[in-house]
Parts: sequence; C-alpha cells; structure tokens
Amino acid sequence: MKQQNYLRLCEGNQKYLSESDAALRSRLAEEGQHPYAIVICCSDSRVIPEQIFSAGPGELFVIRVAGNVLDDHQLGSIEYAAAHLHTKEIILLGHTGCGAVSAALSGGGEGFIKYITDDILEAIGGERDPDKAAALNVRHGVLRIRREFSQHPEMGEVEIRGAVFDIRTGRVEWSLFDD
Repeated sequence: MKQQNYLRLCEGNQKYLSESDAALRSRLAEEGQHPYAIVICCSDSRVIPEQIFSAGPGELFVIRVAGNVLDDHQLGSIEYAAAHLHTKEIILLGHTGCGAVSAALSGGGEGFIKYITDDILEAIGGERDPDKAAALNVRHGVLRIRREFSQHPEMGEVEIRGAVFDIRTGRVEWSLFDD
C-alpha cells in the first residue's frame, strides 16, 4: 500500500509538470511571490483555497493547520507575508464538517491533537452545534490576529476577515464576521 501511494504521488507530479504553465513557474521562481491574500485554513483535504477562490500559483499565501487554530508559528507566517511580501488581505477560513471541531465537541483529543482541541474548546465555549462552533472558532482566530498585530505598524493597512466555507455547497459565508 505504501508503494502505491508513493507511485500515485510521483504520477501526480508528472501530470502536474505536463499540464502546468512552465513559463509561469519560471517567472515566479525568478521574480518571487506577490500574493494578494493570506489564507489561514484547515488542513482538511476538502478545503482547497486555490480552488475555492479560483487563484493560481503565486496569488495566495496559504497557511494550513488542523482546525485553523493559531499559535506562534502561524502568527509568524502571517507576519512574514504581511511585512515582507506586502500582502494586505488576511482571511481566516473555517469550514463546515471540520474534524478538529468535531473532535473538540466529542471530548477533545490525546497527544498533540489535544493542543488543537483545547484551543477550539476555548473558542467555542458551550456551543454544541458543529457548524456554529466552526464559525465561533473562526471568530476567535480573527480576534486573536487583530489583537496580536494591533501594535504592528506593517499591519496597519491589512484587512483581516473571517469566513466559513460550506463543504456541501461550496459557498463562502463572509457576513458573520463584520465586527
């Protein structure tokens, strides 16, 4: 089974090489990246920001972590993209059907997973509805980003928004986080 997965990855790379834009790859390698948005999202394989937002290579600076939770590593990545790549839009993108939110709702996790579920439990309080909990988790993250970077001059012009992607419909709901 392991060999099959490895071969599938190799074949996927060959397909990518034959179907992707070699000139674009070369230009991005030479000129660097200039993403127009930072997207912090869940590691869930159904949540693909480049597809959700119809973005190509070099257009999004994507930070993925289960449960779209934030620690110093993610905050450092946000700071890098905003300060050094001059990216002026930050989106914290949660989603319906989130396994990390479900794990938190069912009592948390063990090992390293507990760090994720504990953060989510803090964010959602007593909420038990998974989709509402996912939205509260996003709101918590947006407020944390705003708080952590409130004193950073390079973040002054940056817009910080939260959204929830519905894995059933494909729609992104933005209006929940306009405060």
